[in-house]
Amino acid sequence: MQIPPFVSGGFEVFLNGVPQVEGRDYHRDGSTLVFERPLAKEGRLGTIRWLSMLLGVAGTYRQNDSVDVVYESDGKRLVATDLPITRSPR
Repeated sequence: MQIPPFVSGGFEVFLNGVPQVEGRDYHRDGSTLVFERPLAKEGRLGTIRWLSMLLGVAGTYRQNDSVDVVYESDGKRLVATDLPITRSPR
């Protein structure tokens, strides 16, 4: 996952709202954050899935991770939310 180009200096990383620790939960490879655990986005829901949720038959229980980066710019704390998740080559 790429760190946005407008984020410079120190920053904090959150996965699904939980603070992450560099070296334990993720590491940096240049401008890329690499997480040890696999991350995934749920993606688009089909018509049948939407209908079943609307009728209360089923919910959405797929993995849907969200990565946010908190950084400072001009003395203000800002958040880059829901960064795009990309697969790293292994």
